[in-house]
Amino acid sequence: MGADAGSAAELETASTIFADVRPRLFGIAYRMLGSVSEAEDIVQETWVRWQTCDRSTVRNAAAFLATTATRLAINVGQSARARRETYVGPWLPEPVDTSADPELGALRGEALEFAVLLILEKLSPTERAAYVLRQAFDYPYGEIAEIIQQTEASARQLVSRARKHLAEEKRAAVSVREQQRLLEAFLAAARTGNLAALEELFAADVVSYSDGGGKVRASKFPVVGRERVAKYYRAFAARFWDGVDTEPFMANGRPSARLARDGVVFAVVTLTASADGIDRLLWTMNPDKLSGATRVGS
Repeated sequence: MGADAGSAAELETASTIFADVRPRLFGIAYRMLGSVSEAEDIVQETWVRWQTCDRSTVRNAAAFLATTATRLAINVGQSARARRETYVGPWLPEPVDTSADPELGALRGEALEFAVLLILEKLSPTERAAYVLRQAFDYPYGEIAEIIQQTEASARQLVSRARKHLAEEKRAAVSVREQQRLLEAFLAAARTGNLAALEELFAADVVSYSDGGGKVRASKFPVVGRERVAKYYRAFAARFWDGVDTEPFMANGRPSARLARDGVVFAVVTLTASADGIDRLLWTMNPDKLSGATRVGS
């Protein structure tokens, strides 16, 4: 009886510790994988391992849990890269409603924007892990080295290489307020099929991506260039927007919109923009990827 009571109390303590660290574990896994469902699987597997390990030998519970989640995410990331090579159409990260939790358990909102997540897809899982742990969660290099099982010098090199890669590819983003204005203007112009208004909003090399994953009707190839993208949206204006309601919200820390028909969300649209105008339009339409943006209380 006493042993059972002690065991129950110990498990309750373990559960409390895990609950405190859980947002960080999800934040790490999501940034590494760009997938809500895969990140939640990582968190669940970490919980199982935490329940079943010999916790009396764990000196730092938070470090143990972060290490477990990161190594699991590295493994999943390696297999995910192979799966994405056969993905139908463009692959986009799953949007997450960050209105309630702007930083997803991070010290800073780093490595959360769609533009950054898309660039991180080009890194190796280990390189991505090092960057996420450093930039989003401010882990010291010595701890990062232990987690990814490399030397501290290697950890520093991985982070440096990742930073350089992002600096080369990421354009200077507009402010959140300006992105909100551009998004509202785009939605109004797209709904009416106003070609001139669309062209005025776009950068010359604008690209429109639609992620349907083969589950719904969506363009399987990116549409590129100001004129082509504007004509593309004009062509779909009449039938696409019929009966569609739009609701603004913050996805991945940036202004976005949910699109619903008959009360059911069927798409999330967000964009990236620079001083030249909208340079990327990102449509998430795969129903398997909408839970993080539509869940009540998310």
